[in-house]
Amino acid sequence: MRWALALTIGVALLELGGGLAAHSLALVTDAAHVGMDAVALGIAVAAAIQGSRPPTDRQSYGFARFEIIAALVNGMLLFGITAVIVVEAVRRFASPELPGGEIMFAVAAVGFAVNVGIGMMLLRSARKDMNVRAALFHVGSDAVGALSVAIGGIVLLVTRASWIDPALSLFVAAIILIGVVRIVGEAVGVLLESAPAHAAISVVRQRMAALPGVEAIHDLHVWTICSGEHVLSAHVILSDARISEASAILQQIEQRVRSEFAIGHVTVQFECKTCAQDEAIVCTQRPDGGK
Repeated sequence: MRWALALTIGVALLELGGGLAAHSLALVTDAAHVGMDAVALGIAVAAAIQGSRPPTDRQSYGFARFEIIAALVNGMLLFGITAVIVVEAVRRFASPELPGGEIMFAVAAVGFAVNVGIGMMLLRSARKDMNVRAALFHVGSDAVGALSVAIGGIVLLVTRASWIDPALSLFVAAIILIGVVRIVGEAVGVLLESAPAHAAISVVRQRMAALPGVEAIHDLHVWTICSGEHVLSAHVILSDARISEASAILQQIEQRVRSEFAIGHVTVQFECKTCAQDEAIVCTQRPDGGK
């Protein structure tokens, strides 16, 4: 990701210089877009370094949540970028100016090619890491923005229409906003410790309760630490069983939730029917009602 950061900074400087030379709002705003993405990638690099630190007595899960925080910050930065682009585009509609189409096309074409290369580098890790997915969206939106400016430069050379430049700026803003909503929503869901979309509580409870020897499941919680790292805790009521049998049931529970829901960290408290009745009094006072 460090290479991606360095290349992104280079593209931002290139587009800024080209935009000022061509008097192109679309190119300057895309340079600002890429520049803010460089800041976001810098945050992503720092988060990756922090996330690799081992757990401590205070941070018992480690520092992997830096990935989620960085993704949320990235999304908020993109919200700011969108607002700036929209304001500048509206101003340019009111005061039209004909930019240099040749420079727009040449600079944007180079920016597009570089961003495609960066995207190829990040794509391998994007499925496993939310932070890399956020960074990949930054790069993807940069590539689409650069491509639209390059095409706009050609159209501008042919038609000499001054409205094309601010219109392209609004197009880039729309691209940013679509991805921001998704990234921020996913990050907020993790920070709120919502159950993962692929592991609905009702389904997990049903699959666990279907195992032999399990009478019922209550006080079940499933949440996400970071991308690909999911955690489960539950109280499991057993029919009367020896300790050795309970150990076998625990192995079955761990195997089932790992294979079906990709949950790797499982904490289970076993209860017999009698102690479950006493525990139910306590559980009903909890926010989830012990469900």
